[in-house]
Amino acid sequence: MIIITGSLHARSADVLPELLALAREHVERSRAEPGCIEHGVAIDAEDPLRLVFFERWVDAAAIQAHFKVPASREFVQRAGTLVDRRPELAIYDATRQPMP
Repeated sequence: MIIITGSLHARSADVLPELLALAREHVERSRAEPGCIEHGVAIDAEDPLRLVFFERWVDAAAIQAHFKVPASREFVQRAGTLVDRRPELAIYDATRQPMP
């Protein structure tokens, strides 16, 4: 399983509704992709301009396919016009079984 965490920081409260709408569309679309186990977005409780993403995918192939979806690339481009800093993204390979 692959886990992805990430965040976007809106450049102002004025653009937050548009950024959140884009994020929700992206999440809904991603949930329908093959290999998506979980995909969500939330507003950071300590920074209301920061959106936090959490994703789980069955394997690296599913992620590679997700990154190639034109709508995913469009989301990144459109969101990039609404943020005031580089997006954060971390990818973790969780294929090992958790300890009991």
